[in-house]
Amino acid sequence: MNVILLEKIENLGNLGDQVAVKAGYGRNFLIPQGKALPATEANVAEFEARRAELEQRAADALTRAQARAAELAEMTVEIPANAGPGGKLFGSVGPAEVAKALTEAGVAVEKAEVRMPEGPIRSVGEVVVGVHLHSDVDVDVTVNVVEAEEA
Repeated sequence: MNVILLEKIENLGNLGDQVAVKAGYGRNFLIPQGKALPATEANVAEFEARRAELEQRAADALTRAQARAAELAEMTVEIPANAGPGGKLFGSVGPAEVAKALTEAGVAVEKAEVRMPEGPIRSVGEVVVGVHLHSDVDVDVTVNVVEAEEA
């Protein structure tokens, strides 16, 4: 299935590229999400008419992501968690907890934007966590997991 990309898609192509993708990926993800259009003659003509608008929207999204990255770059968040002897956590700290802590610290971050390739945090200490804000913008944030105070 050939599609026209309406935005930059990581590992696939840039705005305006016509790429061949598997039919299910195009039909079930790219087209419903508004990330692509089927590459028919009518859609190609419509895309060319709207190209400037789409490029401006993409540039605005990149600028917003870079501004959020600048705010996050200096940020260190502290997350209290219950821990046993030796600093091992009862449970773990995952992307949802990191996103919530960053949002409470003043920068709105979605759970899906937090990247933890090594898995959730399972011990007390400082960990560097990646935040993927845009296909061109990634930033590292320091997360300090501390033992929760006993009430």
